[in-house]
Amino acid sequence: MTPGNAAPAAEAPLFEAVLTPHRSLSPTGFMVLMMALVACSFTAGLAFWMMGAWPIVGFFGLDIFLIQLAFRLNYRSARAFEEIRVDRDRLTVRQVSPSGRETRSGFHPYWARLEVERHPEIGVTGLRIASHGKRLAIARFLGPRERESFADAFGRALAEARTARAG
Repeated sequence: MTPGNAAPAAEAPLFEAVLTPHRSLSPTGFMVLMMALVACSFTAGLAFWMMGAWPIVGFFGLDIFLIQLAFRLNYRSARAFEEIRVDRDRLTVRQVSPSGRETRSGFHPYWARLEVERHPEIGVTGLRIASHGKRLAIARFLGPRERESFADAFGRALAEARTARAG
């Protein structure tokens, strides 16, 4: 293909973000924690067994099972994410639940506005995109500081999209 016949390159987005829930314990940390809990439970269970209170050992096993189940459910919820992209003529939001169910929403960036809920002591408690009577909550699993930073960057991108449209 000659340069004169080349297709126009895809325009880079004004803003693009993938938001994911924060998990402070890595998979390796989880394994170390579970091994430590199993070791403690085994030691305590062995002591109870030797004292003749052998039914207690089952409760230690049940504790390990329930702790592991709670962590697995927590890690499962971490599979959720949101992709937000602002182009000059389109704002798209893709939300994926922990089960993998996907929801896509689209707005025109010229008409879309960011609604920010603030609490005086906490900071930003909620973010929504609003346009033509339609509202979509975004960044729900971010903390107040992360929401503040995201709202600033996203607001600038929307303003840039409006300026590009008007100009």
